Amino acid sequence: MGRGNKAGRPRGRAGKELAALLLRGAIGGTMIAHGVKHGRSLKGTAGWFGSIGFRQPDLQAKASAVVEIGSGVALLAGAATPLAAASVVGTMGVAARSVHQPNGFFINAEGWEYVANLATAAVALAAIGPGRFSVDRATGLDRKLRGPAAGAVAAGVGLAGAAAQLAVFWTRPDPKR
Repeated sequence: MGRGNKAGRPRGRAGKELAALLLRGAIGGTMIAHGVKHGRSLKGTAGWFGSIGFRQPDLQAKASAVVEIGSGVALLAGAATPLAAASVVGTMGVAARSVHQPNGFFINAEGWEYVANLATAAVALAAIGPGRFSVDRATGLDRKLRGPAAGAVAAGVGLAGAAAQLAVFWTRPDPKR
């Protein structure tokens, strides 16, 4: 049997709770900020989506704002954490493929470093769970899908969603334009 701390809890539990809370705040806050930025300038965001090869750029701008804000709020609250994390993975997967991949790894050259790290953090959060102070814990949802299976759902559903969006709406823009 493992040793506990003075309160009788296994060591590391407080660290896991803190890690989940920090990840929820960092990822959720980042997603909300991006979504609000897109939502405040829908016309400009739509123009940008059109310039990088997306069909129906107005729809893409609105969808990005809604998905980014919605997934961010859900992560902050710790609600439907694996699905909210999947939304982050999907969003970052689309960004990686449509914008960042041709530029290499490093973010200072518009590479995929940042989006890969944000997506990976979302999968890690899904795997460790949202923690004690979350909607999922309050409702018992964190006991239904947890651990590696929750991380796999976040990664798999997110990547499948990204692949579907890219297949339906994106064409690599002509570099001559």
